[in-house]
Amino acid sequence: MPYRHLRDPNINETMFRTVANYTYDWESWHDPLGKPVWINDAVRRMTGYSPDECLAMPEYPLPIVAERHQARMRKMLKDAIDKKSNNDLEFEIVNRNGNARWMAISWQPMYDDAGTHQGFRTSVRDITDRQGLKEQLRLYTEHLEQLVQERTVRITQLEKHRQQMEKLAALGELAAGVAHEVNNPLAGIRNAFALFKDSLEPTHEHYDLLDLVDKEIERISSIIHQMYQLYKRGPLAATELTIEKTIRDCVCLLEPIARRHGVTLQVIPERSTTSARLPENELKQILFNIVRNAIQASPTGATVRIEIDAKDERVAVLVADQGSGISDDVLPHIFEPFFSTKGELKEGMGLGLSVTRNLIESMDGEINVATEVGEGTTFRVMLPRWRRD
Repeated sequence: MPYRHLRDPNINETMFRTVANYTYDWESWHDPLGKPVWINDAVRRMTGYSPDECLAMPEYPLPIVAERHQARMRKMLKDAIDKKSNNDLEFEIVNRNGNARWMAISWQPMYDDAGTHQGFRTSVRDITDRQGLKEQLRLYTEHLEQLVQERTVRITQLEKHRQQMEKLAALGELAAGVAHEVNNPLAGIRNAFALFKDSLEPTHEHYDLLDLVDKEIERISSIIHQMYQLYKRGPLAATELTIEKTIRDCVCLLEPIARRHGVTLQVIPERSTTSARLPENELKQILFNIVRNAIQASPTGATVRIEIDAKDERVAVLVADQGSGISDDVLPHIFEPFFSTKGELKEGMGLGLSVTRNLIESMDGEINVATEVGEGTTFRVMLPRWRRD
């Protein structure tokens, strides 16, 4: 080996090998056919194999390379024999103890001063820590992507809710105007009808029809009341109350409807006192709407269960029916104004649940639905127990 570029002529091949052996990276020198002719001691630290063991290996370094990366390393050796070079090719080894480690190899052809090809050298460094950081970065990236997806879904939900609120406000304003215009002539019709009814004897052949007319007028009045409630009103005044008494009041009002449908109303627990500070009239309207829907959804002989679950700062009221449940295509629309599944029964115009959700959200509460087709539906209303005006 010529040393004409060295300042000190006493530096010899032994000193070169000493420097190479103390190089931190795992170094190998190969002849032009790819056979290893020298390997430094760093291979022992990285693989657990001695240089002599490596020199004796067939197809070195493939026996140390993880099986899934052996094809990659065969191509690397072929490229090196073809006098090509490359840098930082990543692969995995399995050391003497059976542990996997990540490595990065660089290789380049070697020539003597006369330009004759002498083979190639490889330099391998352990990048297991770097690979671990890459894996952490990948996991962090996946987590970030998941957060972005969740936030995107949440934004989409909020946008949909905003649009729904705008729609509800527009419909509510329209409904309030219509209700106001209809209410005055309806009051006149009711008064005139009362006079007309009083003028007939119960023995009149059409007297039975008067009760039907009276019920229809009452139904129109109820619809108008719901249309008023659909429009967003001012702040709700909260009062001290007990949840159980409010429920009993609603049950008392709904008992005639329940008897007509052959449905039993059950309050759980029967005897308890849950104090709260909430807008009482609005709470009654919420419970009235949900329990009435449960009655109408239940078959004859069924039971509608009304259950109270009070926590320190929250109170939940569950209303469960034994009806046919709500199908997947209907469920997303049940809180939309003027959406109703009762068209054939002529029992409503689809405002009850819209009004109910509007009232619940105005109290900083929420309403959830759990349903199973053929089994029944449970509405869960969650409200703060202590609302400040």
